[in-house]
Amino acid sequence: MFEYATASLGRRAQTVAELKRKLRTRVEADEAGERKIATVVARLKEYKFLNDASFAADYARLRQENDKLGRRRVQQGLMQKGVHPELVASTLETAYESVNEEQLARAYIERKRMAQPKDKKEAARTMRRLAAAGFAAPIIFKVLRKWVPDEEALEGLNDQDQP
Repeated sequence: MFEYATASLGRRAQTVAELKRKLRTRVEADEAGERKIATVVARLKEYKFLNDASFAADYARLRQENDKLGRRRVQQGLMQKGVHPELVASTLETAYESVNEEQLARAYIERKRMAQPKDKKEAARTMRRLAAAGFAAPIIFKVLRKWVPDEEALEGLNDQDQP
């Protein structure tokens, strides 16, 4: 069981919740199985192979630097991976304290090679993509207003497509 867990962690960093989910498929579904999982997890933590705080910090840093994702998208990813909400909040506070989200949104647009919107439909599509990337509505509107010279293309977007 320990060998399986270390091999799994060797392939990809995981949270405690993810690893427990994987280990549950390898043990009996009773108290004895849960004790085995707890023992393996405790041993991995003792050897510092498993640490949710360092996983969350690395995950946030990589999503911010490489994928240019906004705060909400990173938060959603960490929550899906089973990181405790308080740890997610503190990690995001640290990771995004010195980040200008407007510049990050512009970097996301550049990374995705998004074309400048020419009409309302394209502006709405761009807005949805930025919202899906985790950027807040005020940041999206600020970026779009500076990027799109034609104000008519942005009219009416305040009411629709807000996350």
